[in-house]
Amino acid sequence: MTGQLSAGSLVPPEPVRRTRVMTADGLRLNVESHGPQDPGVPTVVLIHGWTCSVPFWAPVIRGLRDDLRVIAYDLRGHGQSDPARPGGCTVEALADDLEAVLDQTLPRGGHAILAGHSMGGMSIMAAALRDSVLSRTDGVLLASTGSANLIGEALAVPFGAFIPAFVTLQHWLLTSAAPLSPFGYLIRPLLGYMTLGPDAPAEVEAVNAAIIAACDRRARAAWGHVLAGIDVTDGVRRLDVPVHVLVGSADRLTPPVHARRVARLLPQLAGLTELPGVGHMTPLEAPAVVTELIRKLAAGAGTSA
Repeated sequence: MTGQLSAGSLVPPEPVRRTRVMTADGLRLNVESHGPQDPGVPTVVLIHGWTCSVPFWAPVIRGLRDDLRVIAYDLRGHGQSDPARPGGCTVEALADDLEAVLDQTLPRGGHAILAGHSMGGMSIMAAALRDSVLSRTDGVLLASTGSANLIGEALAVPFGAFIPAFVTLQHWLLTSAAPLSPFGYLIRPLLGYMTLGPDAPAEVEAVNAAIIAACDRRARAAWGHVLAGIDVTDGVRRLDVPVHVLVGSADRLTPPVHARRVARLLPQLAGLTELPGVGHMTPLEAPAVVTELIRKLAAGAGTSA
């Protein structure tokens, strides 16, 4: 049961505070803070995935902000964050940027629950190799993500995991900088097929397509090349905090095989949830489930940030 979207829940809420976090290499990341700002309130940090941005988390933010401090940021090259410089899209940069957000948004001695979707989950896995990040993390939600072999096991193209020519096509889809606009009216259903479950509501399909289409095509391609060869498996093994893994059964980009593999490697698996009929965009398709899992991790941490 994924829950019904309430009217207006997909509209990005106005943050209590919007700041710019400086990265290790001098970029400025857009960071939004929602909910109570009291230092004693538990903090949740939301990290979106490839081609998305902070508005992707709108229904989850609305579900958490009454009593949790919610921090959400745009990855470099996404949303309102600065574009990456040449060579600036790397696995290390994902970890650097998450570390910078924690450094500049958590109070001294503060901790957080981290929730990462897709490449956001990979950001957490990459950063788990750093004591400076792991020591401030009380729990993690890994939603619709994987640690390695993304192209080889993706199903974005029918039979794409089995026929070599289709594997090549999936690689092109991941790494191409081709503009989406010439495809016009085809973009929404195409992106829906690739990223959403078959029963996703029309309003979710529309918002999903708008968010992805807004991503700069150069950033899309640069990060696509990173994802094509990413391997953050060592970070999974070191993620020694309670971690819940979430995946949709109809996820074509990171099918359930990824979630199951990650779950087997985690030192402290808090749970593995597979949602029937849900696609890759779990925070948009099943925000009630995502919100509930984050709340359980926050309650289980028993610490203040």
